[in-house]
Amino acid sequence: MHLNGRRVSRETQERLEHFVALFQKWAKTINLTAPSTLNDAWNRHIADSAQIFQIQSSPLTWVDLGSGGGFPGVVTAIMLAELDGGWVHLVESNRKKAAFLRTALRETGARGSIHIERIEDAPPIIEKCDFVSARALADLTRLLVYVEPWSQKNANLRAYFHKGRDYRAEIEKARGEWRFDLLEHKSAVEEDSVILEIFNTRRLA
Repeated sequence: MHLNGRRVSRETQERLEHFVALFQKWAKTINLTAPSTLNDAWNRHIADSAQIFQIQSSPLTWVDLGSGGGFPGVVTAIMLAELDGGWVHLVESNRKKAAFLRTALRETGARGSIHIERIEDAPPIIEKCDFVSARALADLTRLLVYVEPWSQKNANLRAYFHKGRDYRAEIEKARGEWRFDLLEHKSAVEEDSVILEIFNTRRLA
């Protein structure tokens, strides 16, 4: 099977398909995503989320913020299972969503764990990480605030954020408070969307 032009193993495909089935089942009773996206979960969520791992596939430690329906955190954790290395810490304060995420990780054999915490309370619990991800969570300025405790401990940390067509305005606003290096990866799934790769962040004095 190919996903965004990259081949994945049959085992990974089966894990992703099982995750989609779980997602569609649970989404009928709890609000995991917009109802209009349920029937197109593979393209709208799986393929979109998988782009982050396809940009950064090192088997290291991730923190996924506001994991919600598991995008991109569970998808990354499933992809890491193929490498038999790395780990994803999924941070989700909603207990119902966290229960879904825990079930998804367990049943797919993904490499991750759930932290039922507010994002602001997570850094003392997850002391270090190499990468941070978030999708449909907050504007860039707020995301950089969330990432700061980890970037202070790891100067090489890189963050990956899915953003829609208004991302340039978010970048301009964030540069009023932050200095950072930026790579823009055009989405292969959503027109006018990008994945922002951000590193070397620091607050402006």
